[in-house]
Amino acid sequence: MSIIKHPKAHHYQPSPAEEARARGREAGYRGGYEEGYLKGRADYIVKSHAESFPFRQLHVLYVASGKGFPYSPMDEAISETLRSMVAQLTVIEPGQPINEVAYQVMPDLVLVLDGMFVPNEQLDDIRRQGIKTAVWLTDDPYYTDMTTENVGHYDYVFTLESNCIPYYQQLGCRQVHHLPFAAFPEYFKPSKTPAAQRRDVSFIGSAYWNRVEYLSPIMDRLMQHNTMINGIWWDRLPNYAAYQDRIEVNKWMGPVETAEAYNGSKIVINLHRSHEDDSVNNNTVKIPAASPNPRTFEISACATLQLTDARSDLAKLYTPGKEIETYTSPQELLDKIEYYLSHEQERREIALNALDRTLREHTYGHRLNQLLSVIFP
Repeated sequence: MSIIKHPKAHHYQPSPAEEARARGREAGYRGGYEEGYLKGRADYIVKSHAESFPFRQLHVLYVASGKGFPYSPMDEAISETLRSMVAQLTVIEPGQPINEVAYQVMPDLVLVLDGMFVPNEQLDDIRRQGIKTAVWLTDDPYYTDMTTENVGHYDYVFTLESNCIPYYQQLGCRQVHHLPFAAFPEYFKPSKTPAAQRRDVSFIGSAYWNRVEYLSPIMDRLMQHNTMINGIWWDRLPNYAAYQDRIEVNKWMGPVETAEAYNGSKIVINLHRSHEDDSVNNNTVKIPAASPNPRTFEISACATLQLTDARSDLAKLYTPGKEIETYTSPQELLDKIEYYLSHEQERREIALNALDRTLREHTYGHRLNQLLSVIFP
């Protein structure tokens, strides 16, 4: 009996190109799953936070900032939120005779945003008619040289900067309250669809000199990741030419476009401006900044991991390490970027916790309800 010998089977060895394609498919599948999981969880959190605030039988005359972009989205957020909270809302620009409009409509409250362009004598006239007046200051402490002249002409002063409270009290203001910024969920919210442009890291904001000096030492390594920067003045960077294909300069991004960038990013850097930069500030008394900027809330409302420089008020608003991440040096910023880019589950959980905290406590509905509760207890 003869034995038939079969030729030895050869184990197939894929080519390097085939291996690369396989790794790409696996990474794409994993990335798609992770993004889908994040969006599903985020959608559940959004649906579980239906805002409901007391409705007040009040007539509010709202005086917009009059500053145009980027203040106009804030004006819209405030006016649209107020419409659902009070019986009547009248909105005007600072160029109109505010005292004459107030005589005609006789509101319960004249609420002014920023107030830089509002004549103080008109405010005094309104107060003589027994109408309550309030201002929400948006640029403290960077323009206190100008707000110093205005705050005494209001019944109520609300400032986003807690360090300005004792300063205004020393000026004779009896009703001064801390009212931080917030998120407007109509603009800043998790996207339900995959982002058109994916980024590992984003930074959106103006290139103030403190930001240029802070990021310059780590820019080479930062740009080794899929990093995009948007904002004015970034051609100030010493090696700008090396990164200009990933820096969009001299463009103000609207809230919808900004939210799209946040949603398309794994990590968004937040780096506050300096209170000591005399090239852009009017803060002669050098009041330091303790309170976070509006991006703190807007990034969090998009369910994106935020890395921010730590300001002293931050821990009152978000829990570091659980709902937001902080850094105290350029090297720590870089280290945490690289850590969270390789630890997807931790990155995702912090981002979702940030969304939940924002919708629970940090929307314009929460802020305006607080403001109205102070004035009409």
